[in-house]
Amino acid sequence: MHATMTNGQQQIHAAFAKARAAGRCAVLPFVTAGYPDVATTEQLLRELPAAGADLIEIGFPFSDPIADGPVIAESMHLALLAGITPDAIFDLVARAKPTVPVLAMVSISIVERMGREAFIARAVQSGFSGFIVPDADPATAEALSVEAGRHGAGFCALISPTTADARLASLARHSTGFIYLLARVGVTGERTDAPEITERVSRLRAITSAPIAAGFGIATKEHIAAVGAAGADGAIVGSAIVRKMTDACKNGESAAAAALSLVRSYR
Repeated sequence: MHATMTNGQQQIHAAFAKARAAGRCAVLPFVTAGYPDVATTEQLLRELPAAGADLIEIGFPFSDPIADGPVIAESMHLALLAGITPDAIFDLVARAKPTVPVLAMVSISIVERMGREAFIARAVQSGFSGFIVPDADPATAEALSVEAGRHGAGFCALISPTTADARLASLARHSTGFIYLLARVGVTGERTDAPEITERVSRLRAITSAPIAAGFGIATKEHIAAVGAAGADGAIVGSAIVRKMTDACKNGESAAAAALSLVRSYR
C-alpha cells in the first residue's frame, strides 16, 4: 500500500484490520533510527514487512530518553554520536519507501524545535503515517492530534496502567491512529512474564473502536500471543529487537539480520 493511495490514518487502521482478518495480533517492531547506522535502519524499513512486521515504529534518538530502558537509551546515545538528525531520518524513510505504515516515536522537544506544523508536514511528506509523542502533555497531545489529522496522519496517545478513567475518553478521542497501551508501569525493557492487560483492554473497548496496541516489556512469541488473547489488536516489541541488534554488533554479525530473524520468529 503506497502513501499516495490513502492517508496515514487509513493505512494504520487497514494494517490492523488485515492482521485481525488473518486471526492474529499485529506485530509492531520498534527500531532506533540510525542504530547502528543509517544503512541498517534503511534495510530494516525495506525488509521488516516481509519478515512479518505489520507496522513499524521508528524512534527518533533523543539525548534524554523519556521512558526508555537502558537498551534503547544506549542505542539512541550511539545513534546521536554517529550524527543522526531528524532531517536524516526523514530522508532515510523517503528513500526506503516502506510498504507498511511507519510511526514516528518522538520527544515533544524534537517536534517543538522544528515547529509542530513543520515537523508533521515534513514527516508525512517523507512517508510517516502517524505519531507517538510519549512526553506531550494533554493539551499538546490534543493539538498534535489535530495537526496530524490535517495531514491525514494518525496520532497515538499513550495510556498507562495508572491513567484515570476520567482521562481515558479524551485520550481515546485523540487516538486517530491506534491507542498505545502501556502494558506495565516503569521503563521499557524485556520481561519474562506476559503482561496482564485484559481488564484495561475491555475498558477501552467500551469507549472506542480505535485499534489497541500494547507495548513495554513484550519480548517473546508467547507474550505476543498473550496480548492477542487479552483482546488487544497489536503488540509492540522494542528492547528485545534492539538488544538482539546490539549483541550482533558485538559479535561482528549483521544487526539487520538479527532483527529480521527475531521478527520472523514472532510469526
